[in-house]
Amino acid sequence: MVLELRHLRYFIAVAEELNFTRAAERLHIAQPPLSRQIQQLEEDLGVQLFERNTRPLKLTEAGRFFYAHAQQLLAQTAELAAMTQRVGKIERKMSIGFVASTLYGMLPKVIRRFRTRFPEIELSLHDMTTMEQIQALKEGRIDVGFGRIRHEDPNVRRILLRDERLMVALPSGHPLLSAKPVLSLKDVAMETVIIFPKSPRPSFADQVLAAFHDRAIEPKSIYEVRELQIALGLVAAGEGVSIVPSSVKGLKREDVSYMELDDPQLVSPIILSTRLLDESDDIKALLEMIYDLYREQNIDFYPGD
Repeated sequence: MVLELRHLRYFIAVAEELNFTRAAERLHIAQPPLSRQIQQLEEDLGVQLFERNTRPLKLTEAGRFFYAHAQQLLAQTAELAAMTQRVGKIERKMSIGFVASTLYGMLPKVIRRFRTRFPEIELSLHDMTTMEQIQALKEGRIDVGFGRIRHEDPNVRRILLRDERLMVALPSGHPLLSAKPVLSLKDVAMETVIIFPKSPRPSFADQVLAAFHDRAIEPKSIYEVRELQIALGLVAAGEGVSIVPSSVKGLKREDVSYMELDDPQLVSPIILSTRLLDESDDIKALLEMIYDLYREQNIDFYPGD
């Protein structure tokens, strides 16, 4: 038998919605032909993919196996299409996704140097969470992602660039600023801790919460906000303190001060992600440029192969 990509898309929609009507709406087709296509797929495979006597639908063991591999196959197809389009384009382009906090570190210098050295390559930048980057890579909407979440995906290559120390952002004049030279998480836990982003999860917020949890420390209260700038604004207003990557201190504000944490294990990774099979010269040049900048700035990093 020959599997068609549309059959995979139809099956994945039903497997995720567990409802033929909602899946049909998602696919913008009528429900009866969708049901027939799934039934035909099951007949061609010679196995039942769904248990239809339950509400909602349930995947059979064979259905769960097929779902996992169908997802990978569609992702690889999108990856192949995106890379082929890049190769075939006369104009060279590169789309980069980034989490907002990386803008306070080396990323702006990387982008400026890359544009100077390769003016013929058109760069586009997209603010998105790490999880959004993973999906965008697989769909071909971006070519490189700079994120902070260690997420495994069989279709994405993840390169750990460096671990960035975490710091505490406090409102100027806060008593902790003069109490001791460095702070511990126990000190921070006595305050309202403002974390970001609120959604989607997992995110940097979960890294901060895990740091407390792993040390059996419970903050007095947690305040979740949408993004870094809002967190710093609330810190400035005296609503609490926030754990931030150390590069954020480059954002000068008279009403916010920063203090180091006493635990060198309190770090947040900076991770570059690309499609697994993308070995283009543009991406190799970008990666080498990042390493060069780290060397020039005497920044500790994890060199690639």
